[in-house]
Amino acid sequence: MINLYGLDRNQLQALFVEQGLQEFRGRQLMKWVYHQGKTDFATMTDLPKTMRDWLVENACFELPEVKNFLKSKDGTLKWVLDLDDGNLIETVLIPEKNRNTLCVSSQVGCMLDCSFCSTGKQGFNGNLSAAMIVGQLVIANQVLAAEGRAVTNVVLMGMGEPLLNFDAAISATNVMKDDLAFNLSKRRVTISTAGVVPAINELAKVTDVSLAVSLHAPNDELRNVLVPINRKYPIAQLKEACQRYVEHLGEARKLVIEYTLIKGVNDQREHALALAELLKGVRCKVNLIPFNPFPGTEYQRPKKADILDFQSIMMRAGYATMLRTTRGEDIDAACGQLVGKVLDRTKRQERYKAKLDANTIAVGAG
Repeated sequence: MINLYGLDRNQLQALFVEQGLQEFRGRQLMKWVYHQGKTDFATMTDLPKTMRDWLVENACFELPEVKNFLKSKDGTLKWVLDLDDGNLIETVLIPEKNRNTLCVSSQVGCMLDCSFCSTGKQGFNGNLSAAMIVGQLVIANQVLAAEGRAVTNVVLMGMGEPLLNFDAAISATNVMKDDLAFNLSKRRVTISTAGVVPAINELAKVTDVSLAVSLHAPNDELRNVLVPINRKYPIAQLKEACQRYVEHLGEARKLVIEYTLIKGVNDQREHALALAELLKGVRCKVNLIPFNPFPGTEYQRPKKADILDFQSIMMRAGYATMLRTTRGEDIDAACGQLVGKVLDRTKRQERYKAKLDANTIAVGAG
């Protein structure tokens, strides 16, 4: 069965042309689903009956099952979603006064194993389909609709590296932007990457969504430790690729630099000065994210004074620098805390648990 949530407008039109039907039937179906909220083919009365019969036999609208739904004391929402294969993923909604930002997952776990992120410690089991990415937005909107609200912004910044699931990420974001579907502005749909340079170079050929880069260090030596993919695609290559993409977006738009501040690791004045120098010539804004602890990590959140000092240095250097407020920490929904449940194919969980056990024994012996 074809899960139609995973098909963008062009793909739907192509599907119907393959069945000997006109392209515009795909547009009609999108209106029924995303504007009318109808997923029962029998109700789509302007579609030919033969087409509806074919859809019943060959297509569906399937969403991941909600295994758990949590609400933080600060209003943040988290869905734990069951993929029906033993794997669980997580989706987080951050409500604010004039916006509702949904952080969606693109993979089951993550291949990249950034040292400060709990998702990476879960290992990796595979890519999410475009339908499962779009499905997270559908589920969130269903909950918000009861309060007369809807998702206004989407970031592919949950579990996984979206640019290592390139085709599904592009199809999903196409649906998000389409005025026949969710009609989100291209500025309000963001793909976040740890630095998959070849995929960034391909982005401009197929999309104009916003781009966020998880940088987290001002030099290769430190970034190699925090973000291991940097060993393959060092900062100079990443910077060039990002500059090209931002030029493609046009003068009015900027790259988003994500920088997690970790106590004594990358949060000192010298790091801020080096970052300001590194970003010269890049049209960007900076999001500073205080580290969010998770079980077994050796990293700590910086002192408030160091965080504010870092922000001040960046702002004096001329960069719009936002300090991201930690949200959803009490339900493990903050940035870097998403874990889900991953049937790890990489043995990373096994290695990580062995390391934790060894540390526990060493502490006990001391």
